[in-house]
Amino acid sequence: MPDSIQMTFSNPINTSLQIGDTIYKSIVTSGVGATPVELGKCTSLTTTVITCQIPTTLARPGGTDFILFSKDNKSNLSSLNGYFAEVEMKNDSTTKIELYQVGSDVSESSK
Repeated sequence: MPDSIQMTFSNPINTSLQIGDTIYKSIVTSGVGATPVELGKCTSLTTTVITCQIPTTLARPGGTDFILFSKDNKSNLSSLNGYFAEVEMKNDSTTKIELYQVGSDVSESSK
């Protein structure tokens, strides 16, 4: 059965982290590069604490390990889906500005 661990950070945790995201630790090997090791799924979080379930056989993260996370790409897509999109742009500047380019990536969600 997995163990539940809490990792406390001195700085705020990235606001993109959600419960269910996969947590990794990165171990620097020979000062050359880093190898990410999966810890487990995030089960709860606050602004400075991550709780996750990790296998009992896995070494616990240390103070020098880099902690990172990934999202499930089935539920966290980066493009718009559907048939309709509306965009409103406002200029709150008191000086003249120019808009050079606007782009989008839209895919039809059903056919």
